[in-house]
Amino acid sequence: MNSNSRIAVSTELGLGLVGPEQMIVPLMASLYYSCQDPYAVKMAFHVGTDAPVEWTLARELLAAALHSREGIGDVQAWPSAAPAEGEAADGPKILNISMTSPFGHAQFEASAAAIEAFLIRTYQLVADGQESAYLDIDAELAELLGQA
Repeated sequence: MNSNSRIAVSTELGLGLVGPEQMIVPLMASLYYSCQDPYAVKMAFHVGTDAPVEWTLARELLAAALHSREGIGDVQAWPSAAPAEGEAADGPKILNISMTSPFGHAQFEASAAAIEAFLIRTYQLVADGQESAYLDIDAELAELLGQA
């Protein structure tokens, strides 16, 4: 196990909710990563209710989506270049994240650079390919069987 004393990293992230006719509605989200769940990134959307709406995404999916379309089913993500106002077409890169649930569908735009910076911090906690060293399979199995 990593001797790093930190066990989690988090950040606040400005997102754009893609609405009808590509109208972008700004909102805030929190990204959270913990050594206790080394394969996952939690994304909590602050939408004005008491509790944020939380989704769990695969860290590997977010990392791969910075370079190509990834995901099947409920969560998909892909990169695109979107020029910021007054900038050339090679401006800031955008990461598109599409989420579907039984309650509806939402598509978000996030700064690819901000996502990448957050992921770099997660890899400083748990290196790529070292996730299994942070799991206690016996405890996970006992908890799963205890729920049955």
